[in-house]
Amino acid sequence: MSEDLPSRAWDTVTPYHRGFREIAEAYEGQGFEAIHADALPFLPASPGLVLDVGAGSGRDAAWFAARGWEVVAAEPADALRREAARRHPSPRIRWLDDRLPALATLHRLGLGFDLVWLSGVWQHLPPEERPRAMRKLATLLKPGGRMVLTLRHGPAPADRPMWPVDAHEVARLGLDHGLALRVATARRPSALGLPDVTWQTVILDLPDDGAGALPLLRGVILRQEKSATYKLALLRCIARIADLSPNVAEETESGVVLPLGLVALYWIRLFKPLVALGLPQTPDGRMGFLTAAFRALGSILPPMLRPGRAFAGAEAMALRQALADAAQLIRAMPATHLTYADGRTPVFPAEYGRMPAMAAELRLDRALLRSYGTIGVPLPVWQALRRMAAWIEPMLVAEWARLTLGYAARRGQPLLADTVLQALRWQEPERDTLVVRELAAQRLAAGQRLACVWSGRPLAAGTVEIDHCLPWSAWACNDLWNLLPASREANRRKAGQIIGAAALAEARPRILAWWDAAYLGGDPAIRARFAEEARTTLPLPPERDPLPEELFAALDFRRLRLLQETQLPEWPGARAGGPVP
Repeated sequence: MSEDLPSRAWDTVTPYHRGFREIAEAYEGQGFEAIHADALPFLPASPGLVLDVGAGSGRDAAWFAARGWEVVAAEPADALRREAARRHPSPRIRWLDDRLPALATLHRLGLGFDLVWLSGVWQHLPPEERPRAMRKLATLLKPGGRMVLTLRHGPAPADRPMWPVDAHEVARLGLDHGLALRVATARRPSALGLPDVTWQTVILDLPDDGAGALPLLRGVILRQEKSATYKLALLRCIARIADLSPNVAEETESGVVLPLGLVALYWIRLFKPLVALGLPQTPDGRMGFLTAAFRALGSILPPMLRPGRAFAGAEAMALRQALADAAQLIRAMPATHLTYADGRTPVFPAEYGRMPAMAAELRLDRALLRSYGTIGVPLPVWQALRRMAAWIEPMLVAEWARLTLGYAARRGQPLLADTVLQALRWQEPERDTLVVRELAAQRLAAGQRLACVWSGRPLAAGTVEIDHCLPWSAWACNDLWNLLPASREANRRKAGQIIGAAALAEARPRILAWWDAAYLGGDPAIRARFAEEARTTLPLPPERDPLPEELFAALDFRRLRLLQETQLPEWPGARAGGPVP
């Protein structure tokens, strides 16, 4: 049994699993607005993203979805969750098997919620688990977000373990994690007429980032003493991982742990253009990671340095050693000297592991990158980097450019600011669909049917385009799971928009069929690349190859996050836009 699932948690969930029909009927028999009359005046005026924890029969999730909210509904009782999904098949509701206090699956998604909703849940948590549960819930709220809890007071049913609850305890726990009490309502009698049972609504707000992560980052970037650009480089590497490869993170009680090899990989990727132009990164121009192995990487372009890529021969030997050199320097220098205000405690404690044994192929997968060691990231900092990288990274780049220009001026090496900023630009991969185009062409040449994933219409040679499901203009991702065959007309209509929830749900069988035929049932190298890319960039179980259904659900969650971050319009789909040949 996982340590995230205490034995007593099974006792609180099993009755809801066993009696799911009766429980669903009881819940559905009570109207949302009557049950939650006290909460209605405090709901946000505009719909956003809501998390329904312990969603039960789906009654509340369906109410929010019908009013334009995007809903993530977490329910740990399998039978009840399946019944809820059957009763409320809205594409705006995504169902998850997750539970308090850990909420491990939800935290992998990287979403920030406008509203966190817990109706009749808190009494099922033993008191000793509540501080952890509140911390987990608070970190899921966006700044300015709101949490609504309904508390059940009174004797517990014989078959459902419950513990006493108290609004003052909830408010105190919320305050410990930066949440302010908005209101605690008076107790109301049970709508079911249960004797001695009353209900109460407690509402908490997150007025700012809730953890001091942004002041810490501002202090490191703008005020902490720097003898090189290394601290900025480390922060930028972690910010890039938070944006591009968040699923490599392993959650701990105080934060997350990242593979030090992945930090080293992005470190090399960031410094290659600077080294190529001879831009000084220290006052004397010397850089401890600039070894013979680093210099031997000349033929490897920065965008090639990404998880899932494989190298062989001399390139593999050089990269294997260069990663070790960079990892050891990161541990000894910026990870040690980037500290909290006391000047002694590292913000990002790192441990070096070992350089992996040489093999015929060096594949940049999770296991290899972790073999170089680990680096810790405090949870508030990780959450801030995941949600606000678009604001944090420009500040990092500006300070990095200022330091580089200063080092160059001291050495009598005048530089143009534009030259430095161009070298510091994150080099995205080229838009590359060649591999997938060839796979589509092979299927057609073999006489196999190929359909547009958006319209379902058959495709013929010369009419196939490869669409980025999540648009390239919003997120430069060439991962195989993101590349889908489409007609020219559908691809043009969708351009620059994020696929809508209903359109994605309608295309689901065709997307699954393409993944299975093109990637999972084909060449082993393609299958390995498909799985590694998915595990790295999508919120999926990291320890095994994802099942297609899991991958599709993860794609939808990544779609939600991109929608939240970019505010781009949603595409209603080929069929909603009229006939597509």
